[in-house]
Amino acid sequence: MDITVAVDCMGGDHGPHVTVPAALEFQKGVPGVDLVLVGLQDAIEAELRTRGAAAGPRLRVHHASQVVTMDESAATALRGKKDSSMRVAVNLVKSGEAHACVSAGNTGALMAVSRFVLKTLPGIDRPAICSVLPTMRGRVYVLDLGANVDCGPEHLLQFGIMGACLVAAVEHAENPSVGLLNIGVEDIKGNDVVKQAAELLRASGLNFFGNVEGDDIYKGTTDVVVCDGFVGNVALKSSEGVAQMIIAALREEFKRSAYSRLAALVALPVIGAFRRRMDHRRYNGASLLGLKGIVIKSHGSADAFAFEQALQRAVEEVKNGVPQRISQRMALLPPPKPA
Repeated sequence: MDITVAVDCMGGDHGPHVTVPAALEFQKGVPGVDLVLVGLQDAIEAELRTRGAAAGPRLRVHHASQVVTMDESAATALRGKKDSSMRVAVNLVKSGEAHACVSAGNTGALMAVSRFVLKTLPGIDRPAICSVLPTMRGRVYVLDLGANVDCGPEHLLQFGIMGACLVAAVEHAENPSVGLLNIGVEDIKGNDVVKQAAELLRASGLNFFGNVEGDDIYKGTTDVVVCDGFVGNVALKSSEGVAQMIIAALREEFKRSAYSRLAALVALPVIGAFRRRMDHRRYNGASLLGLKGIVIKSHGSADAFAFEQALQRAVEEVKNGVPQRISQRMALLPPPKPA
């Protein structure tokens, strides 16, 4: 199967200085994938020349005259920048010229543009942001991570289905387990929305584990963790802060004395292995699930290595037909009961 990925080259903190070299390196390792570099043509071609490369049949440049900045509102991006690199890249997915889009741009703008252009799958009310995190046992998929601050029970059910379909597809897990993030594992814990969501998940046919707590995310208790976007985003940012604190504290302690600096030299292999295992760049690439097309959101500050991971995520979802799997699974749900 020939796969084409549209790359929003202007998005993120670094624009073409990261996205173009990442695209070039990615194609070296995955030669069977065509890339469309979308953005200001002069800027993209200048970056290609700097790298000793040029556009060709499998690496095309598609001009877009506008750029969505990281601080612009979703409304501005949607209504005022219809020829932005972000909008054009998503349009290529809509038209079928690309199978997926990858952007490091403004998250709110990307979600708004993607939802407006691609629309949601049947049965899905709201798309959700799903990302993968490292755990003691491997990794876990968590959603929603910020797209939907206020959710009802039905939305959390849909998130559970979408997350399970994603894990089944890209991890080749036969029956992934789904946990519902709560303030306790007991059924009596949580607010009314979470309690009702648990009932829906339990009756859905998913491999529903039950309630999980915050520490279960990194224990790897389940394959999927479901929550609303407010809780998910706070949990994610808190986790990132803790990781940064641990690294800073280790660095400070190893520099405290001549003895500790010597100990650091001895511990270098372990430190290196730890950093590789916890390297957030390896997990870059959040899926905007629930759309009639594949859109991957890269972290805005991603370097070339991290952006490559987002490109790989897009290809994996295309190969495994993630939207089609979600649509098929949603069709199996019984119709909602009349009010």
